Amino acid sequence: FISEAVDQTRGWFYSLMAISTLIFNQAPYKNVIVMGHVQDKDGQKMSKSKGNAVDPFDALNEFGADAIRWYFYTNSAPWLPNRFHGDAVVEGQRKFMGTLWNTYAFFVLYANIDQFSAKDYKLEPEKLSVMDKWILSKLNSLIIEVDNNMTNYKIPESGKALQSFVDDLSNWYVRRCRDRFWAKGMGQDKINAYMTLYTCLVTLSKVAAPFVPFITEDIYQNIVRKDFPDAPESIHLCDFPKADESLIDKELEDNMEHVLDVVVMGRACRNASGMKNRQPLANMFIKAPWEMPSYFTDIVADELNIKHVEMKDDVREFSSYSFKPQLKTVGPKFGKQVGEIRNALAAVDGNDAMVNATGSLKLSLASGDVVLEKDDLLIETAQVEGFESLSDFGITVVLDLHLTDDLIEEGFIRELVSKIQTMRKEADFEVMDMITIYISDNARVEDIVNRRKEMMLTDVMATDIVTGQMDGISKEWDINGEKVTIGVKKN
Repeated sequence: FISEAVDQTRGWFYSLMAISTLIFNQAPYKNVIVMGHVQDKDGQKMSKSKGNAVDPFDALNEFGADAIRWYFYTNSAPWLPNRFHGDAVVEGQRKFMGTLWNTYAFFVLYANIDQFSAKDYKLEPEKLSVMDKWILSKLNSLIIEVDNNMTNYKIPESGKALQSFVDDLSNWYVRRCRDRFWAKGMGQDKINAYMTLYTCLVTLSKVAAPFVPFITEDIYQNIVRKDFPDAPESIHLCDFPKADESLIDKELEDNMEHVLDVVVMGRACRNASGMKNRQPLANMFIKAPWEMPSYFTDIVADELNIKHVEMKDDVREFSSYSFKPQLKTVGPKFGKQVGEIRNALAAVDGNDAMVNATGSLKLSLASGDVVLEKDDLLIETAQVEGFESLSDFGITVVLDLHLTDDLIEEGFIRELVSKIQTMRKEADFEVMDMITIYISDNARVEDIVNRRKEMMLTDVMATDIVTGQMDGISKEWDINGEKVTIGVKKN
């Protein structure tokens, strides 16, 4: 049983130490890591007598060796007690191994469609896009981070670094680059995308192999050994990767982190305003302590479906702030001055305070000066009508919610595309199957589609859109309050 096996292992190491000391007068090993007790989900030590023990072979059969290894590596330092239960193992399996495997499956799917083989091409850094350079910079930074962490026995930190990279690779790089893999032919940009993703998958697998030896071996055998039979027979016979520091660009990594922060806040603004992500908006304004080059504001615009993104030094025209004292902290600190503080905060220009304060707010009172920290303040935001704003991390983002007729119509088209993609999937069409689309039973939607047909065709792999008629697999949908029937038919 898991807990008892740990106890036995610990006993063996104690015995080795005693025997080596008696015979050779020295330790039998320089460093050793022994796992702490394995507990159940309630923190109780596993024991057959308590009935809470887990048979390791049952766990291996249910979850797989990689998932269990990954859980113990990332849950806490191995020498600390670990609570073992299925839900926690499955969560780690989903977040890391599931995401890694889906990214690998994406690569294999499109590589097979395009008959791409890495042996026919090479990675040429000088030809890469900014997205390629960013993920390769992150990859080589990852190699250094994991190597240093493992050298210093920082095992959970290594696992978390791997999980963070896999999330960046799948949910940012691949998602942002899908159109490149869908492009016709094998142009240089498409080759760059393939070679970048291939390099990431192979190198990542080598870095992660000590943690999850089976899934990484499968990936290695299929995308390395299949095309390079002279490569080492197993991923576990490969050297641990060495970072190419010439590919590391910390400024580029920082800029992309800024993009990710802004995107998260922009999505939060959309949610707060009730504005769907598929509805294009005209403007977004960003105030931040750093400048964002135009390439990165273009990414923000595309990701958040915004026509124009602008960096601004002052966004006070879009929102206002008011302050109240946080009594549970201000009371104990300032006692009798609380009344004065409340009156002084009511008179503060909230916009000036938000712009000028650097983590604290100084008030000049009749009884003397006081300095309030962020935790001493209750900050209330009032939105200007037609705008939604949010401030955090020293960043303020503002969305312009005013909609023109053109923006509304484009929102209809994006909703239609989403529904058609859903119907393609439900109909089990192949990725590259070309289709004909039918739109009927709503004159307004038919008119919008007829005028904006070209916007839709490429996105849904369609050769034609027919309005006022119905054929194929059909379904009624609600598109922004408009009932419409959509049909899809494979050509």
